[in-house]
Amino acid sequence: MNHTTSRRGSLALRSGLRLLLCGVLAATAARCGSRASGPTGAPPSGPAAGDQIVVLVSFDGFRWDYPDRDVSPNLDDLAARGVRADGLIPSFPTKTFPNHYTLVTGLVPDHHGIVANTMYDPVFDAVFSMADREEVRNERWWAGEPVWVSAEKHGLATAPLFWPGSEADIGGVVPSHWLPFDGSMSDTARVQWVLDLLDLPDAERPSFLTLYFDHTDVAGHDLGPDSDEVLAAIAREDRALGLLVRGLEERGLSERTNVVVVSDHGMIATSRDRVMFVDDYVDLEIARPIDWNPVLALWPAEADVPAVYEALHGAHPHVSVFLRDSIPARLQYGTNRRVPPMLGIADPGWTITNHAYYDPHLERADGGNHGYDNQARGMQGIFIAAGPAFRAGVRVPAIRNVDVYPMLMWALGLPAAPGDGDIERVRDLLGGQD
Repeated sequence: MNHTTSRRGSLALRSGLRLLLCGVLAATAARCGSRASGPTGAPPSGPAAGDQIVVLVSFDGFRWDYPDRDVSPNLDDLAARGVRADGLIPSFPTKTFPNHYTLVTGLVPDHHGIVANTMYDPVFDAVFSMADREEVRNERWWAGEPVWVSAEKHGLATAPLFWPGSEADIGGVVPSHWLPFDGSMSDTARVQWVLDLLDLPDAERPSFLTLYFDHTDVAGHDLGPDSDEVLAAIAREDRALGLLVRGLEERGLSERTNVVVVSDHGMIATSRDRVMFVDDYVDLEIARPIDWNPVLALWPAEADVPAVYEALHGAHPHVSVFLRDSIPARLQYGTNRRVPPMLGIADPGWTITNHAYYDPHLERADGGNHGYDNQARGMQGIFIAAGPAFRAGVRVPAIRNVDVYPMLMWALGLPAAPGDGDIERVRDLLGGQD
């Protein structure tokens, strides 16, 4: 367990602070415009808290059809002895940070506050981006209650590795074990970090752990979802999954461990022939873009909004431009104060950029991208899971990613917080029910 960061408080202290922490989290959600849409139910006969282990594995940018490319035998085996959905429908925008945090909170981005990979908060007068490690670790951005916070408050140790939000002190709670993100950490080292923690005695062993791999996302961006490089990335991530599964078997933990493999979004091919240059239509100094592609987030001064909207609305046949209060309701996006006053959404496969950026990055134009409308089939990811909490040999149509959270909580034997997910929509995937 070298380099493990541990800030585990006593169980008695966590129990005593539970009500206070809930109040802090509720206040944080209110500040960010978080609104849970309804109760998240749970089947009446779930496991007892701490009886089962959950390892949540993310393959970033792993599209729904990648398991069918005959290079992922470990995923195939997991699906055969567990459950598989025909797709995992992401939340809008179909970006990495928003959807990873949705998976562990059951809230759409508009409700948990991570509305983009790069976003502006008018109250903080600050910009959040994935590359800004100080802001990534600042709890003020993260509303809702992720799985690891709930588990720690119930006395269960957790170890989310490289999961968005896991580096922040959310509501006064941090995971028992975590590491600052390090993209250079090898696949083997990541899996071994998890397995070493599972070697701890029962009283100390984490009940909830995560792994994160981004090889398919990187290859998909650089060379497109149908490239040979994506095939190689699929096989590489599948080998990492195999290391995990074999490690669980060697430790005699397979019978009590649920391995849940998800992705945050899919990938769609882009082209040099499908590009909108925003600066062909509007002065960027006035429009003030915060985020670009394929969701254009514009923060013009209030007085400039009408002129900027008039210049962009209907200007390009493959980019739809909306004022914040006119964003289609089905996207569940627009109530959070971090959603910009004006939003441009490119059609699947199209790129939004400007001339200054595009020219030196021309080689990326024929690669791939995500962030598009979450109803686009190419944006769907994967959900494959096996373990005592799930049925065996079951395949279902595509499910929504907000529904992953209540399943994780059920497998851990913990109550799910109210949110946008509904366990009734995925009850057929769950095993061990009366």
